[in-house]
Amino acid sequence: MGRWARVIPDCSAKTQGMRTDTEIGGATMRAMKTGARPVLFGAFDRHNFGDLLFPHLLAALLPDQRFVFRGLAARDLRRFGGHRVRPLASGSPHLVHVGGELLTCSAWQAAVMLRDAGETDALVARYDAHPADAAKWAADQLGTTRTMPYVAGRALLAPKGKLIFNAVGGVEWHALTPGQREEVKNALEAADWLSVRDHVTQDALRRDGVVATLCPDPAVMLRQCFGARLEARARGGAVRAVRAAFPQGYLACQFSGDFADEASLDALAGGLGDAAATSGLGIVLFRAGAAPWHDDLALYEKVRARLPPGRGRLFTSLHVWDICALIAASRGTIASSLHARIAALAFALPRVSLRKPQADSGQPDKVAAFAETWEPEGLPHGVVPAEIGTATARALATPVGVLHDNTEAVCAACRASVAHWAGLLGATRLGQ
Repeated sequence: MGRWARVIPDCSAKTQGMRTDTEIGGATMRAMKTGARPVLFGAFDRHNFGDLLFPHLLAALLPDQRFVFRGLAARDLRRFGGHRVRPLASGSPHLVHVGGELLTCSAWQAAVMLRDAGETDALVARYDAHPADAAKWAADQLGTTRTMPYVAGRALLAPKGKLIFNAVGGVEWHALTPGQREEVKNALEAADWLSVRDHVTQDALRRDGVVATLCPDPAVMLRQCFGARLEARARGGAVRAVRAAFPQGYLACQFSGDFADEASLDALAGGLGDAAATSGLGIVLFRAGAAPWHDDLALYEKVRARLPPGRGRLFTSLHVWDICALIAASRGTIASSLHARIAALAFALPRVSLRKPQADSGQPDKVAAFAETWEPEGLPHGVVPAEIGTATARALATPVGVLHDNTEAVCAACRASVAHWAGLLGATRLGQ
């Protein structure tokens, strides 16, 4: 078994003596209802599957709490199933970092990902060789001098406010400059609660003197929080058409723009074709993000055209609930996206994760770090395109009981951790 079998009891033990489904502190909660709303803060100000899910999940887990939604820029992503987001300002009564790879996202990266995808190449060409100019441009765009802008410190809180970091990630901690690490450390050391979603981040922080507990990514709660909604959504609209096209079932497949070269596209098409041939399932290509440096529809068109006739289909919806419903109704996923994998985990489905062509095979990426921390051995990750067929067969052969037990255990660990910091905010109960 993987690391998850060892770490889950530790997370659950942190809430001994605490009720997660009944009253925790009614007087405190009544006081909070009369005051300013706590802030959910994260990168859900751009179109990325996992980031868009986080505020939905935490709001569902804390149903008696009313939040405001803050990012780095004013954006309205409701047409994609997201939220209307405003820039973070000072004076927050409580501030919850909702999750994601926030600890290592630089100001330059954040600023570019908040622009239109068509501007990316020009921005990189202009600033790639001029880091000082890039930093100034990013600060001007974001309205903050924080070099790691998705990490907010206590200075932005009202007096006595609580600062929470929930299941954040930072597997590229080693790549930060000393100044960037120091900025993030100062914020983390001032936090009232700090959990990270993988052992790589936890170990890196520990080496720098920062102690963090482990908590699974909130997306593991998708089925528990929104199962009925997604089941209903899968019966209509875009997902219904996919199910009709592949009555025998399908694999939900995604890949990032890192696979843009022709050799990678050929290899992907070959590997996905192998998976379709050995499983008898259809291949449905979906995007998990439309922000810069995410997924490119033109590349998906190329891969679909190279698949065997009748085997491939494009799923064009970018609505977060359509993507969730597509995965939930599938027989499994093949993806480079971490949250495509986690969504499959939430529904106890087989999953295969792709290794990006430029990835350092000696350093775990965020997908490998999460899988090593929370999943049983044998569910493939770090798979190159040529191995997709055999990896998919192995994943589909995983016993159903193993998948279900893993999902239940990881969800229990997530609920236990969230219950701990929710109590710091005065929440009365956790939702289903």
